[in-house]
Amino acid sequence: MRIAVVTDSAAGFPAGWRLPGGPAEGIGVVPMPVLVGDEILTGEYDDVTEPLMMALAAGADVRTSRPSPGQFDRLYGRLADDGYDGIVSVHLSGLLSGTADAARLAASRARVPVEVIDTRTAAMAQGRAALAALAAARGGADLQASAAAAAMAARGSALFFYVPSLEQLRRGGRISGAAGWLGTLLSVRVILHVRGGRLVPLERMRTAARGLQRLQELAEADVARRGRGVRLTVHHFGSEEEAAALVGRLELSIGSGLVSLAPCPAVLAAHAGLGVVAITVSAEQPGLA
Repeated sequence: MRIAVVTDSAAGFPAGWRLPGGPAEGIGVVPMPVLVGDEILTGEYDDVTEPLMMALAAGADVRTSRPSPGQFDRLYGRLADDGYDGIVSVHLSGLLSGTADAARLAASRARVPVEVIDTRTAAMAQGRAALAALAAARGGADLQASAAAAAMAARGSALFFYVPSLEQLRRGGRISGAAGWLGTLLSVRVILHVRGGRLVPLERMRTAARGLQRLQELAEADVARRGRGVRLTVHHFGSEEEAAALVGRLELSIGSGLVSLAPCPAVLAAHAGLGVVAITVSAEQPGLA
């Protein structure tokens, strides 16, 4: 069987990974819309970074939306026309977005079988799940086995965020278990993580420096529990210098070449706000970066 892999732009692949020869070459990506006032942006970071940064800095109304089922219809149709026998469609947590539901609706009417995976995570934890499906398909796995590889990779990944303020997350209704932290504490610096498909608070920090240090400690502790065979990605939005320095420190402690740097996907930055830094920790896929 020829198996195609699809994901959405919340996967947050580093720049260049989907170009010819890149680790994610061949993965189809459905863009997730970001809305600034009445303007709809594509949701792909290389198109919207500057307007989204300006909107967040100005306190403008920033929202996100799921892709339409029609976007999936068109992509699934093109892949069927290209001769693929099945599709693994790997998506952002269904508790954070309706993207997987839109994919399921399109899958129900696709001309080839489609396995939709709700990763219950985001960013490169989701991206690594798509890469796992790609590696399995390239290795000759059938549709079900390729989908299972994606689901296993998603379950085995961790995602931690440092955010300078909870305000943007409160506006978007994307944070759970934080009722006691809201109100007068909206400006508090927070470490969050994804648990059970939801974004939940983990720790409060007094300073940005301590927040980034704690983010590093959490990632290093997660790596230590796993042992060898891990890959990390540091995401940033409005915080590239701090994120690049964090990559350098992680490579010193974990190993050179094991940590990549990528912009935070626009659909996540729209909710996390300016200054967000995130780290994903995932198992290495053989043959992929």
